[in-house]
Amino acid sequence: MYDVTIYIYALSVLMYFSDFIQSNRKVNQRAFWLLAIVWVLQSIFFVSQMLTKDYFPILTLFETLFFYSWIMVSLSLTINYFFKMDFLVFFTNIIGFAVMAVTLFANPAATPALSKQLISELLFIHISLAFFSYGAFSVSFILSIMYLVQNKMLKQKKWTPLFRRLPSLGQLDLYAYRLAMVGVPTLLLAVILGVIWAHVVGQPLWFDPKVLMSLLVIGIYSIYLYRRITYDWQGRKLAILNVVAFCMILINYFVSGSLSSFHQWLR
Repeated sequence: MYDVTIYIYALSVLMYFSDFIQSNRKVNQRAFWLLAIVWVLQSIFFVSQMLTKDYFPILTLFETLFFYSWIMVSLSLTINYFFKMDFLVFFTNIIGFAVMAVTLFANPAATPALSKQLISELLFIHISLAFFSYGAFSVSFILSIMYLVQNKMLKQKKWTPLFRRLPSLGQLDLYAYRLAMVGVPTLLLAVILGVIWAHVVGQPLWFDPKVLMSLLVIGIYSIYLYRRITYDWQGRKLAILNVVAFCMILINYFVSGSLSSFHQWLR
């Protein structure tokens, strides 16, 4: 089932790419329905893993990457249904597919390094919230990139068919801001629950690199939100800050996680 899901996902992304190159409503609709099939197959696989392993499967590298890919597909379907932003759906699925493809190099049979005594509902909520925030930040990042591209095209007066299909600068800025508004409190709550869980099991994490880096990420996004709310910064500056903040998330996940004394189990 897993291989079939990846093949269907690849076909969906290729169809979205075809629509991106040359607008074709029929191809776009087929890509959407293939994506819906991918979501169903991913959900079935996720539930089957949960029943087989007898825990919420988000504790290994394979499981967390798969969970993130599922979140990106879910967000893509939601965006397509409510907002009809074809390019946003396309770019979101490029990330989702790339992450799912990476899972092919991870060990799906890996078992959590944590002992069963340390696994609890609090830990699952902590990880789930963290990855939901990553999903929100990912889409916010894509919107900011689209903002920068359209802003540059406007300045260069490139009125191409591609330009005409992009949402307005106001829409891109607004939705990027709203998703960051969702991501910041979600990530903050995830960090708080993670610290509480660590204290409960006797592993304080106040000086853990990943915790400190997560707080830095929250701080940068908070500056972004503050500047947006107070209108101190507008447009391009905000979009660049949002891109920088997301780059910090990537550093936090891939670099800080490897230095963390606790998050070493996530592999």
